Amino acid sequence: MTVRASVTLKIATSLDSRIALSNGVSQWITGPEARARAHQMRAAHDAVLVGIGTVLADDPLLTARTVPLPQMQPVRIVADSRLRAPSSARLLQSASAGKVVIAHGSELASKREAMPAGVETWAVGGVDGRVDPSELLRRARGEGLNRIFLEGGGQLAASFVRLGLVDRIEWFRAPIILGGDGLPAIAGLGLDAISKASHWRLKQSEKIGNDILESWVKAD
Repeated sequence: MTVRASVTLKIATSLDSRIALSNGVSQWITGPEARARAHQMRAAHDAVLVGIGTVLADDPLLTARTVPLPQMQPVRIVADSRLRAPSSARLLQSASAGKVVIAHGSELASKREAMPAGVETWAVGGVDGRVDPSELLRRARGEGLNRIFLEGGGQLAASFVRLGLVDRIEWFRAPIILGGDGLPAIAGLGLDAISKASHWRLKQSEKIGNDILESWVKAD
């Protein structure tokens, strides 16, 4: 069996498991204490992974902004099947602050060449031309990245959960309700039977500021 990197899925939601309003606005669902803890979690992992939707919606830096700053920033990886990340994205413009990787599905030579200096590209596509999560994790492990911090969004989270590739979930819940028109933490999984749902065990729960952090691991 090919060894892969381990994955911790970090989710920050309302009580009703929404990561954003229907218009995409998500800043800020959780409070400053929870966000500070999330930065500590980033610093404890080898790489931070997000989907292209998160980059286009939020233009994040994805650095670990702890106090003090970590000696080495985690590698920042974007799953971007069609290389849609704009060269002006803060993430791509900050490669000097730490390694940035664009994991893509198809060989798009012209777009790869247009990436800003210092940005690395990985071809990890599946038969459908999209990023293959399993292949991405194998490549990450081959690059010495053993612990991946997956921060979403909902579509990318679903693709990893669907394949059984999430080992731990760190779920921050804020004391607000956004309603059914908000964006879900995990997109559709296509399940047709309850028996096919993955099972999880609550390892720890703690109050952080006004929010709750639940730590879940796969049930045996």
